[in-house]
Parts: sequence; C-alpha cells; structure tokens
Amino acid sequence: MKFNKLSLDIFKYMIFTRKKREKDYLKKGLEEQKKIFNIVESSKDIIYCYESIPSSKFRYLSPSINTLLGQGVLEEAYNDPFSPFERIHPDDFDILNEKIYVGIVYTKPVIQRWRDIEGNYWWFEEYATPIYEKEQLVAVQGIIRNIDERVRFIQDIEYQMSHDPLTNIHNRQFFDKISAKSNLDFDTPVAMILCDLDELKFMNDTYGHKKGDELIKEAANLLKRIFSDIAVVARVGGDEFAILLIDRSKREVESLCELLKEEILLQNSLNKGPHISMSFGHAYRSHSKGNMDSLFMEADQKMFQDKRRRKEQKLVRAGR
Repeated sequence: MKFNKLSLDIFKYMIFTRKKREKDYLKKGLEEQKKIFNIVESSKDIIYCYESIPSSKFRYLSPSINTLLGQGVLEEAYNDPFSPFERIHPDDFDILNEKIYVGIVYTKPVIQRWRDIEGNYWWFEEYATPIYEKEQLVAVQGIIRNIDERVRFIQDIEYQMSHDPLTNIHNRQFFDKISAKSNLDFDTPVAMILCDLDELKFMNDTYGHKKGDELIKEAANLLKRIFSDIAVVARVGGDEFAILLIDRSKREVESLCELLKEEILLQNSLNKGPHISMSFGHAYRSHSKGNMDSLFMEADQKMFQDKRRRKEQKLVRAGR
C-alpha cells in the first residue's frame, strides 16, 4: 500500500495525537492516584492493610495512628507486625486474632480498645474487609475510627440512669432490674438485706435537709465499704437501702449482717461523720427463680420489726 504525502501527514498526526492522549491519561491517572494517596495519608481515621499469608506484616498503615496512639507507633507496627496484639485490650484480643487469621462477620462493625504509648486505652470502631486468594483468607484491610468520646458519653448516660445522684450507689430502677432478672432468667442462691435510717426525719426537721443528705451519704458510704465488692448496693427510697447478695451461703449472709452492726457501732464510737442509726432485716432463698417477691417481702417485714423494736427500746430508755 502506498501513502501520498497528505495521507502520511494524517497518519503521523494520528500517532502523535494518540501518544499525547495516552500521556495525558497517564499523567491524569498519576495525579488522581496522588490525590487519593494524599487523602488517605491525611485522614484522621486509621487506614490499614494487614497481610496474614504468607507472612504477617502491614502492607499499609496510615500515619494517623501516631496521632491517635502516640509518636512511634507507626514505625513500631512496621518493624514488629505482632505489636498490635500487644496494644489491643486483653478482653479484645480474641476479636483481633479471629479478624486477622480466622475470619469474622465482616459486615458488622468491630468495637475494640487500643492502648496508647502512655498506657491509656481508647475505644475504636472498625469496618474491615477480608482479602481472599483461592478461597483462603490472606489479608484484611479496614478503616478504624476513634469513638472514645461517643462511648464515654454513652457510659455516662448509662451510669446516670442506673445510679443515685446523691450517693453514687445504684438506684431503685437498677435494683428492680437485677431483681427481675434473678426472678426470671437464672436460678441461684440469693439474699436481700433492707436497711432504713431511723433518724433522717429528725435530722431534716432539726438541722435542715443538707444535714439529712450528709447522713444519707454517710450511710451509703458505709454500705459500699462493706458490700460493694460482693453485692449490689442500692438506694431504693429516701432513707431506704437494699443489698442484693447472689450465690452466697446463708451463713455468709448472717455473718455480713453481724459485720454491718459492728461497723455501725465502730463508726459511731469514732465520731466520724453524723451518727448512724439503722434498722434492717434480711431474707435468704436457696433458689432465686420465682422467689424474689417473697424474698423482698420477708426482708421488709423483718426490717419493720427491727425498727419497731428499736423504737420501743428507745422509749424504755427515755422513761428511765
């Protein structure tokens, strides 16, 4: 085939135009890739790709991890691919291990806690995506976002909903919830101690409600000191408290009631804070399921009997 001069010029122009277009496309593609890389590098979220097969290592980890967990964590992760397993909260270790090496439900967010260089744990939410080769999990990539402020806010709300603002012990709502759960969902030995302050009305009427609040707080602190590690302690009324002991023997409960009496006497003898006078009654069941209402009624009745007995003793002493 022969080309005349015009055909040859057109052909050369087409070749030049195509090469220029390819060069422009390549340049544009590199620019777009650079833009995407800059977005990833400047993201406040942690973006990563972690390889598990053939060897454990980070294919990529964004610099934002240094901002969130402290300077040097990025380099640490590249140098030691197993360092994340040392920084994860012990309770979240299995989640990390399964996500990387076993496989999880990747459609759901993964909530976890990571330790910064100062030893503080922070809450994060992650959306992970698995990478498979020949139906084998070889890597995981994802975006991890700090949600510590959100989690702390929710925890504060939950705390306020379950605690009495004056004493910082559990409130009636929380106590009723735990009692209902014990009544329906599981069966275990259970005991209840109900307490009532004898002199709150006198304190309020004589010295004002501020002094009455001090008495309530002092009583709550006393109960927390004795029972908080082994029982649910709650303020269930203005001057009423309840202690719920689960999976304790009857003898243990009776010993704790004696300890409560001794601690009240000791505190009053040391003149630490307002004088505490408290009536209380306890009840015990070897099975909680279906028995929580009767347990409360028995403890309440015994507390009322103790209050009446204490009043009679006070009248007798006053008559003398």
